[in-house]
Amino acid sequence: MKAISLLGAAIAAMTAMPASAAENTFDINVKKTGATIQSTMYGIFFEDINYAADGGLYAELVKNRSFEFPNALQGWKVFGNVKVLDDGPFERNPHYVRLTDPGHAHKHTGLDNEGFFGMGIKRGEQYSFSVWARSETPVILRIELVNTASMGENHYVCQQRIAVNSSDWKKYKVTLRPNQTLEKANLRIFMETRGGASVDLEHISLFPTDTWKGREGGLRKDLAQALADLQPGIFRFPGGCIVEGTDLETRYNWKNTIGPVENRPLNENRWEYTFPHRFYPDYFQSYGLGFFEFFQLSEDIGAEPLPILSCGLACQFQNNDINAHVPVDQLDPYIQDALDLIEFANGPATSTWGKVRADMGHPEPFNLKYLGIGNEQWDSLYPERLEPFIKAIRKAYPNIKIVGSAGPNSEGEQFDYLWPEMKRLGADLVDEHFYRPYEWFLSQGTRYDNYDRKGPKVFAGEYACHASGKKWNHYYASLLEAAFMTDLERNADIVHMATYAPLFAHVEGWQWRPDLIWYDNLNSFRTVSWYVQQLYSKYKGQNVLTLTMNSKPVAGQDGQNGLFASAVREGNDIYIKVINTSQQGQDLSFNFIGLKKKEAVQGIKRIDLSSDKLYEDNSIEAPTNIVPVESLFDAEGKSISTSIEPLSFSIFILTVE
Repeated sequence: MKAISLLGAAIAAMTAMPASAAENTFDINVKKTGATIQSTMYGIFFEDINYAADGGLYAELVKNRSFEFPNALQGWKVFGNVKVLDDGPFERNPHYVRLTDPGHAHKHTGLDNEGFFGMGIKRGEQYSFSVWARSETPVILRIELVNTASMGENHYVCQQRIAVNSSDWKKYKVTLRPNQTLEKANLRIFMETRGGASVDLEHISLFPTDTWKGREGGLRKDLAQALADLQPGIFRFPGGCIVEGTDLETRYNWKNTIGPVENRPLNENRWEYTFPHRFYPDYFQSYGLGFFEFFQLSEDIGAEPLPILSCGLACQFQNNDINAHVPVDQLDPYIQDALDLIEFANGPATSTWGKVRADMGHPEPFNLKYLGIGNEQWDSLYPERLEPFIKAIRKAYPNIKIVGSAGPNSEGEQFDYLWPEMKRLGADLVDEHFYRPYEWFLSQGTRYDNYDRKGPKVFAGEYACHASGKKWNHYYASLLEAAFMTDLERNADIVHMATYAPLFAHVEGWQWRPDLIWYDNLNSFRTVSWYVQQLYSKYKGQNVLTLTMNSKPVAGQDGQNGLFASAVREGNDIYIKVINTSQQGQDLSFNFIGLKKKEAVQGIKRIDLSSDKLYEDNSIEAPTNIVPVESLFDAEGKSISTSIEPLSFSIFILTVE
């Protein structure tokens, strides 16, 4: 296998094997079940990076639809007589455009929108165009989707007309049906009426009608389905560093993300300026995908919602001045935001914020159970701000579980400082983050074995294998993530949540990688890391079973031949996960302890994820390049022998009969 020979010497040394591997005997105690595995064990984490919201999961195709970008016409090309005004019908989005007769029979007035790296449209699908408009005299608008790559007879993909017939602001809608599939169409609006007429346009929008759950103005269906197919137990949102903002003015304020979308104010995206080599000065947050939609999506996919709120600290990576943060004695508005969010999620429809939720179409509570305060903060600045939040939330809502943070690192001075502080303050869970190289993931097989069982539980809130020089999605990194996850599973009494990060990336708009799900304007693909996450979630079981090799956990330790393994039970079914990080195939023997005299274990099937394309992944062009393969597992007895491939991840599904 040529690709395997490319591994660095350090990795080869850690995974080296004799030419003929000895059989590896796993002792699995099926009589005594261990810790309960939480329903929240494996989940997803959303942050609006890599065009994850606008241009991604949020299905809106129009960029700068309300003309609120600092450059009001960014994303638009205007022609003829167009003027931007700022006394529109929506208080927090006051800008709109006025189109006026250009005064010449052979001139035209109108505007084009480029979308997000173009607009992806599909032949035969329907697209809902809407606009808020007014005119003193009746005006006809011609709405078109155009092929920007063709100026011939195929230039016009479809068109419809709208008659604006009121001097009051009204919402007008029309359905467009393209006759071509295009990745990079544009939306074009012509003002057809002449004779000195003018028309005002605001909040110009275009959505596919085939959205997730068929909701008007909803989510991109393939991306939402990729989340649902993960079967997540927890959904953390909206970030991440987005929560903090580059400064306090641009922090994520959940109250700005609810109510009618036309009146949700624009926010600068914290990632807009972060990476000069991946610079997107048109990257903003429309808040069309807001907290109501996040709660609704959590409900749709069966995940517990975990919103994260600002603790009053702007991003500490970008703000060293203490004056950039909210003083502790001025945190009351931020604390009230947290209390109001709980009421928005859980309060009756008669309460102040519960009524807002009900008016948005969800009178029943969302049953929020978890709330995170702060993201990757550190030093004493964080616990001294977290403390008043905890006191206020405990007093008003004692059943809400509060998630604190261990900072941006997986070990070190700040990590060691914050964990005792989280215990002192009584946080229910502590959010740990680790974007680490190969060696780290290979060395962490027993990370949680010696954690304090009497303190807060662990939330592995952001993790991914980041190889030096190979910070992109590839099979080998995914394999090491799978190996690390055996430690999460084996220690389910202390680890209650885990979420890979980041979640989404547009192939033309990424700023950070690796990521779990990639897409362009028409298609998407699920990475090998996605399949690892799905397999763990689908076969997470109900209780941990003790699995050992020579009386030790199988965690890549000395003498274990590069193997990592865990076992769980669900009813009579047993799921054994085995990761082979060595370059040699391995013979395995499962020795089941604690079976009754007449009981035996029957094999059902096995799932194998393996590849010699170590530095490859799936792609838009080859979405199934590397995927798991299921097969029958024909075995029976109190001890079962089998084998696994080099550098592979296998799950064995068995039942006790």
